[in-house]
Amino acid sequence: MIHIVFEQPNVTALEKAIELDESLQGQIVEIKDDFAVGPLGDIYHTEGYQARRSWWETLLEHSPYADTVNIVDDKLAVHNLLKMLDEQPEAEAWIWMGQNAHDVCSYYWLMPQLKDYQGRIQVLYLNNLPFINEKGSIFYPTHLHEIQPKEFLKAKKLARPITLSEFELDPDEWKKLCNENALVRFLEGGKKIVSKDVDFYDKDLLAHLNGAMKLSKLIYTALGKMKVKTGDVFLVWRIKEMAAAGKLELAGDWSKGWKEVVVKFPGAAETTETTEAETTV
Repeated sequence: MIHIVFEQPNVTALEKAIELDESLQGQIVEIKDDFAVGPLGDIYHTEGYQARRSWWETLLEHSPYADTVNIVDDKLAVHNLLKMLDEQPEAEAWIWMGQNAHDVCSYYWLMPQLKDYQGRIQVLYLNNLPFINEKGSIFYPTHLHEIQPKEFLKAKKLARPITLSEFELDPDEWKKLCNENALVRFLEGGKKIVSKDVDFYDKDLLAHLNGAMKLSKLIYTALGKMKVKTGDVFLVWRIKEMAAAGKLELAGDWSKGWKEVVVKFPGAAETTETTEAETTV
């Protein structure tokens, strides 16, 4: 068995679940890119791949993850995945998805590359399904890593083969999104992904900017309250873009990290307050 997940926290969660159930034993393959944001034009060709990589390099500059672009190689991950499927003809691949644009877009990106293995690819999509949290209450997780390891043992019963019609229709849906080549994609429900304007998350950032704030605090606060989340790197890039457009002002030394950068509305006071929340980012 081969497990496929789309975020590092999901790898950790699944590893803990495997410790509880030997029937889940198998290699975990992580697709690291976040295909819910960024350019998708000619994504399967060298030019499109390089354009996307260059876009991420721009966003990751001065971030805590600056070296990430050099270790993300999803093309190699898929190459090794296909090699395992060829060398182990009895093996199945299980794709684990939470109800979020990151996972669903990554699923769409992966699908066309697995078409020759129809019948051996299972999907577990935790779409609007209830689980029990650590406090014993029912909740509806949007990400796999929100689920307790023991609850994964229930989730495995949801595995089903990806149908032939899905292998035919889902790549067409993804091709449409690639042709639109928007920089933000939003999950409306089920597997319905729609393209959004690049400023889709700006209102969440602006709504939580109070006076002059440390960049790290603003990101921490916004992500904690946003109903639909995206990555912190993308949000910082949007703040830079809004500053370039004159909607915000930035001050500080980027080379020293996000905690040294202050964000404010034009004309706002310079005073900032350090809070415990900032130190957690």
